[in-house]
Amino acid sequence: MRLDKFLKVSRLIKRRTLAKEVADKGRISINGQQAKASSNVKVGDTLEIRFGQKLVTAKVNELQESTKKEDAANMYEIVKEEKIENDNE
Repeated sequence: MRLDKFLKVSRLIKRRTLAKEVADKGRISINGQQAKASSNVKVGDTLEIRFGQKLVTAKVNELQESTKKEDAANMYEIVKEEKIENDNE
């Protein structure tokens, strides 16, 4: 499944266009490798996503083409969430 679609369906990022934008700015990595919006996501992958001053690490538990809001959280597990200092990008 494409990274941008996974982020939208799992509701880690609410809109697919925003997920694509974040990925294309180099703020997402899959298993330590920088990822693009079209990168493939598999069960067991670890995603690192930088949201402003936050770094969220999530593990992919399952892939679904669509899901209800209540079930979306089952698609991933937050491994850690940390605040990052501004590193003058």
